[in-house]
Amino acid sequence: MSESTLAGQFFGAAIGLLERVRDEEAANIAAAGKAIADTVAAGGRVFAFGAGHSSLAAQDVVYRAGGLALMNLLNVPGVMGVDVMPATLGSALERVDGLASAVLDSSPATSGDVLVIISLSGRNALPVEMALNARALGLTVIGVTSVAYATETKSRHVTGTYLKDHCDIVLDSKIAVGDAELSADGIEAPFAPASTVVTSALMQAMVATAAGDLVTRGIEPPMLRSGNVDGGHEWNGRLMTEYGDRIFYRH
Repeated sequence: MSESTLAGQFFGAAIGLLERVRDEEAANIAAAGKAIADTVAAGGRVFAFGAGHSSLAAQDVVYRAGGLALMNLLNVPGVMGVDVMPATLGSALERVDGLASAVLDSSPATSGDVLVIISLSGRNALPVEMALNARALGLTVIGVTSVAYATETKSRHVTGTYLKDHCDIVLDSKIAVGDAELSADGIEAPFAPASTVVTSALMQAMVATAAGDLVTRGIEPPMLRSGNVDGGHEWNGRLMTEYGDRIFYRH
């Protein structure tokens, strides 16, 4: 596809970002994978959370073919994607103080577990408080965010801090403020966001690293198979029975 086309330009921008996070975030990806492997090996649980479109990358690692069976979605009603009406309500809920505390208090997450928090801007109250409260409960917090927002925008949390300030490990998606890779004559607003592509790649790289780390310890990582291949349902059923006390998306 020609780079003179808008589609070609978008692919070029996305590939460039993927190459950057591959090269510049390698150490952080390795650390995140190790943290997940440590928790799995110790019998702990792993959770992922994201609000709005950031929830797409969290959902992408939960109950999917080729994924780690122990990845659980930490659900916050009203902010997971754009399934709430009006869709703008989800954005408003991200700014509500105290919501994260209520969610964590009613969740199965506990000390020793891992929580991956995805927030592109990392500036809203919900992801900041989620990280603060999760660490206070003894969870290891991995943040996936664009560090650029911390220097180019104002925090919406009372502390003036960002998600990145309250994580044990931070993965920087390198996405520019505004999340739009293209501009063109006749189109007044910048367009073509790449955050979902890059963030999902970071999540999958993290899980892959964790799986490899477990193997080096002599532990078979519980990876799900596709239900559309012969024997897939039986394989997955065995994992869910064996690890049922650490899997929460079945209930």
